[in-house]
Amino acid sequence: MSLLSSTTPIIAFLGQSKYVLLFIGTIIEGPIVMIASGFMYHLGYFSFVPMLIALCVGDLVADVFWYYLGYYFLEPFLKKRGHFLSVTPELLEKARLLFHKYHEKILFISKVTLGFGMALATLMTAGASKIPFKKYMILNALGEVVLVLMLIILGYFFGRASNAIAGWFKTVFLVGAGIVCLVVLYGFSRYMKSKITSQIK
Repeated sequence: MSLLSSTTPIIAFLGQSKYVLLFIGTIIEGPIVMIASGFMYHLGYFSFVPMLIALCVGDLVADVFWYYLGYYFLEPFLKKRGHFLSVTPELLEKARLLFHKYHEKILFISKVTLGFGMALATLMTAGASKIPFKKYMILNALGEVVLVLMLIILGYFFGRASNAIAGWFKTVFLVGAGIVCLVVLYGFSRYMKSKITSQIK
């Protein structure tokens, strides 16, 4: 049996299950999968609407998990172990009051900006603060569409730009562009995190 014939069933399975795999991948690591999806969409591997649905639903499923993790476990955990993280009950209460006051802006902007470097903490704080689940999901869904479209466009841009670069220069370009994006996102996240932390204190 040739190598091609032995791998044909695997290729067929991946082709039939690509949106399911995209959905699962987004639950595990959303932003990276979204950028990669834009790149692969440019190469013709995905149709736009099913790809968009798989990415949005996958990331929202992850949001549900983090919400309920915060709802049931964040406050008990911080009461027992918060001193190891320099989180006092007073600081937790200040964070909760700030979140209740500005949760619409915090949730939407956090989703669009990948959480200022604190995405999971933001989602769990929403649960711990008992923000109504329906409002939580609506705000996250609105921000989700904006985020997914931005990252798809970013990945699509990389795909178009890479077509103009030949050979090993293409690999260097893609790696360099990815590093630049990560550095910019990291710097912006650190800046926003420091601003929010200063407001809590």
